Amino acid sequence: MGKENSKVEPSLILPFAPIEDEPMSSLTVEKTKVTSTDTSPPIPSLVSEEKTKEVGLQPTGDTRGVEERNLTRHHPGHFRDDPVGFMMQMGAFYQGTGWRSYKNYIGTRILYEGYTEEVKERVLNSERVLYMIAYLAEKQANLLAQTIPNATPKMIARRKKLLEKELQAVANGMVDKLAADLNSLKFIRLFGFFVNNILVRMYHQGVHISEREFLELRRIAIHAAQNSQSLIILPCHKSHIDYLVISYMFFRLGLALPHIAAGNNLDLPIVGRILKRGGAFYIRRSWGEDQLYGSVVKEYIEGLLERGHNVECFIEGTRSRTGKLLPPKLGILKIVLECILSGRAKDCWIVPMSIQYDKVIETETYVNELLGNPKERESLWGIVTNTRLLQLKWGRIDVRFAKPYSLQGFIDEQIGRRKSFDPNNEQQKITLLRALGYRVLSDINSVSVVMPTALVGTVILTLRGRGVGRNELIRRLEWLRTAILAKGGRVADFGDMTIGEIVDRAINVLKDLIKERKELLEPVFYAEKRFELSFYRNQVMHLFVSEAIVSAAMYTKIKQGGAKSTQRLHISTLLDEVTFLSQLLKVEFVYQPGEIKTNLENTIKGLIDDQVMELEGEYVLLSDKERAIGRENYDFYCFLIWPFIETYWLAVVSLFSMTPTNSPQPTTTIVNKTTTKKPVPIIWFNEQDFHNKCQIFGKTLYYQGDLSYFEAINKETLKNAFIRLEEVGLIMVKRSRNAKIMTTIALSPDYIPTRNSDGAIEPRGKLWDLVERIGKFRREGKNRRDNATVSSRVLRLAEIVGAPSTADVVVMTNLMSRPVKAGKPEAKL
Repeated sequence: MGKENSKVEPSLILPFAPIEDEPMSSLTVEKTKVTSTDTSPPIPSLVSEEKTKEVGLQPTGDTRGVEERNLTRHHPGHFRDDPVGFMMQMGAFYQGTGWRSYKNYIGTRILYEGYTEEVKERVLNSERVLYMIAYLAEKQANLLAQTIPNATPKMIARRKKLLEKELQAVANGMVDKLAADLNSLKFIRLFGFFVNNILVRMYHQGVHISEREFLELRRIAIHAAQNSQSLIILPCHKSHIDYLVISYMFFRLGLALPHIAAGNNLDLPIVGRILKRGGAFYIRRSWGEDQLYGSVVKEYIEGLLERGHNVECFIEGTRSRTGKLLPPKLGILKIVLECILSGRAKDCWIVPMSIQYDKVIETETYVNELLGNPKERESLWGIVTNTRLLQLKWGRIDVRFAKPYSLQGFIDEQIGRRKSFDPNNEQQKITLLRALGYRVLSDINSVSVVMPTALVGTVILTLRGRGVGRNELIRRLEWLRTAILAKGGRVADFGDMTIGEIVDRAINVLKDLIKERKELLEPVFYAEKRFELSFYRNQVMHLFVSEAIVSAAMYTKIKQGGAKSTQRLHISTLLDEVTFLSQLLKVEFVYQPGEIKTNLENTIKGLIDDQVMELEGEYVLLSDKERAIGRENYDFYCFLIWPFIETYWLAVVSLFSMTPTNSPQPTTTIVNKTTTKKPVPIIWFNEQDFHNKCQIFGKTLYYQGDLSYFEAINKETLKNAFIRLEEVGLIMVKRSRNAKIMTTIALSPDYIPTRNSDGAIEPRGKLWDLVERIGKFRREGKNRRDNATVSSRVLRLAEIVGAPSTADVVVMTNLMSRPVKAGKPEAKL
């Protein structure tokens, strides 16, 4: 981690520039790695053969010593295919035969009549909620007394009592909507059959787990149950199906069903009630200053932890539309952490979890959203009742569990790394919370299985040319598979299937995204829907992000061509370029722990061992072998990261559209030896409207050839880019807790471009310097080297983008008095 491990996020001194005293450099993960010895309980880790048979585990193969199990093997999904087997399966669920009885599950008791009412009563009668009701009632009664002349104490007391009753009724309604309805074992068995049938029909090749990981989870679950401690299930989130997969697995494997934190947008007719009876509890996306609601939610979750109930929440907060992990959302984790810090619950167990699909059923919808189209109204109910979807065969699901660990042990380890820790210090708690969030993301990445569809999609999108022959596709897929395993990654096991058979299988699953031309000398595959296919490519990105950043940094020289000696980069220059790129993209990726210089050295060593690069003294350059094979491995790394670089370049270029049109430029005058600055005009844009314009701008640049990747205009990555630009002070943002007041953004006065005598924006100044700095790493394309042509065309389009619409707010403000957040004070270019 470096010499000072107490910080989670580095303080920025210069945006996208080398940082000398940064304890966590730009190639480091924004988390603090736990290196303490294993604190898991000394419980026998083996499960008896009888118990293994009871939960119905069936062997399917072995990968690197890890035996897998298909949880849905031999489960008939269609009545017409196997009428007898289907009816026997339904009867087994109804009668509760074997593991389907779900009577001896591991964990705190649920699923009995009156369970939910007990939980509600405890929340409503808790000291926290009663205090908040009394506090709010007294506050409102006193405010009323100030507006009524001659109000007597009796009137105020009567009013307060009435308000308390009203607030109690409000709290009752909140708890009714919030609490999971886990009262009926019969319903759970019926729900289990329903989910089993859906999964078997949609993912016909099964739900696969690692036996070793399950046995470890079960070992921890036994210890947690003995001590009334909760398992905190923290999965990645790729699909609505995730809810069903996790609940089904816990039912199937005999673990207490988790209480699932879900957004209240899922509390829909029919499906909302079903999910609630399966363990879901619904929370508002935000509750702002609603103190009563916050108290009810905290009391409910802390009560679950106090009694050792399992809790599930998605660490990313929402489904990832891009395929890679999103930054952690820490709302629920904050409540969990504070519960342990306060001592109300002695401990709980963090269980990071990865769910990977051969094909995610919502990717087409994701692409529409990322392109800025109105979000389609969709729900889990719509998916599971869509007969067309249920008839399709989507391959398999692979689920993996990272090794669970004690949250109290994590806290103790983190506190031990710091000179002092005050549990009442909000900033220190946030630091601890962020460390936990990024630790979870790293753990999920470490156990994620790369599916064949991700392998094929990645290969097709990282090769030059329009398409690839089958033999070449097989060769490159084998190389990629070997590279992933060498990096410590995991690839789905398919037993005795050959690479060719795996490729054919993946192509069949992705047949609407990858097309085949058969009338040629050999079959040629090509990407029909590159944007949607990039979802699968991004699932591999985390394994090669360091190599990709180094390769993109080297591209500044390699793209110049010429002799080998002219395509090399001094190690110190390479360090500067890597620091810039990794700082630029820090919102996108979870980096490896360690200081940047050490990480760079390790990455270069790995590339040298793989014969991609070599060293000549203090210079780094492509190896002779890599040059001889046409840079195919080096290009692979560049193709992985180029779309992200393109997005950030687009975001910075779009800022030129914020340039004031008919306003004075910032100038300095000296009067009587006193320096003064003229007011700087600033145009404020509606944030959502500006983002939409930026996407249209990007589409135009793509079709004109100034952007190489259509996926570079995707809304989520652009949003991350603007977050990063705000952090370093390039843009200013005005936000309000009131949802009715729109968020507005503007270009920082320090970066406002100048105009020439004709009124046109000039390609110069701080902002243009940043555009060119990022542009050095982009893939060469149409007129890319002709800066004059590119600048005039791009800036002309930026003027069109910047034309204020009725949604924009135009405000003239003084440089010395702007009531906005403009990044960190030290974050200046």
